[in-house]
Amino acid sequence: MFKQKEPVSHYINVEGYEIHVTEWGVDNPSSILMWHGLARTGRDFDHLAELLSKRYRVLCPDTLGRGLSQWGQNPKEEYCFDFYEKIALKVCEIFGFYHFDYIGTSMGGALGMRLAGGPLRDNINRLVINDIAPQLAEAAVDRILTYAGSPPSFETIGQLEDYLQTVYEPYGYLTDEQWRLMVETSYRRMDNGQITLHYDPKMVTQFTAHPNDYDLWETYEKIKAETLVLRGAESDLLLTEWAQHMTEVGPKAHLIEIPGCGHAPALNKTQQTHIIEKFLEND
Repeated sequence: MFKQKEPVSHYINVEGYEIHVTEWGVDNPSSILMWHGLARTGRDFDHLAELLSKRYRVLCPDTLGRGLSQWGQNPKEEYCFDFYEKIALKVCEIFGFYHFDYIGTSMGGALGMRLAGGPLRDNINRLVINDIAPQLAEAAVDRILTYAGSPPSFETIGQLEDYLQTVYEPYGYLTDEQWRLMVETSYRRMDNGQITLHYDPKMVTQFTAHPNDYDLWETYEKIKAETLVLRGAESDLLLTEWAQHMTEVGPKAHLIEIPGCGHAPALNKTQQTHIIEKFLEND
């Protein structure tokens, strides 16, 4: 009988910063790198990582300025894909990830496109892009920036949980336990004792200092990895016509629409995880 091992936390030095990585399925031969969305952490993948760790070694990093990773000292130069790519490549080097699969949500999906169409073009076997295109819908970015750029503060964890359930309602259904996990991996306490979100608010400078970071169609067309695109049926970030175009150019991705959610599917329900498992197992 399979006995689940507890995940392991690593704190590694990358580009002069301490980066936190959660590792699942430590001894398994096949490997998956998972990368989270803009204002989230690698712990968002706990449910999926635990499931896949029956067969795979899974790494879930926290991007610079998020989760348990250090914050960038030079926001304009470091909160961008050029720097995130350096971090990702070093993570792969440290953990010996040479041929592996990749799952990325939102920002993590965009980073996956850059890697799979660039320096890791021959290393990423299968690529799962969760609810993002090689370009951004301006209205969705404006919506995200309204909460990501100026995180509020709260007196209690309960207030933060209510806030997260409102902001991340497009994720679709989460159990009470999953909401609580999100809360407990998404907060930091400030000097005044109040609670706020875990991340460095300056990470949104990516959108002003690097306005072309998400213009990735040219890169997308270079991807060789077999690619799966998941789209929340009500997503305002991955527009229908862009998702369709992703099936026609470059890797000519498989496209599956996930009902009952917007941006982005939480990858926490059996229907969603089964899709990913089947895609990864397809030889």
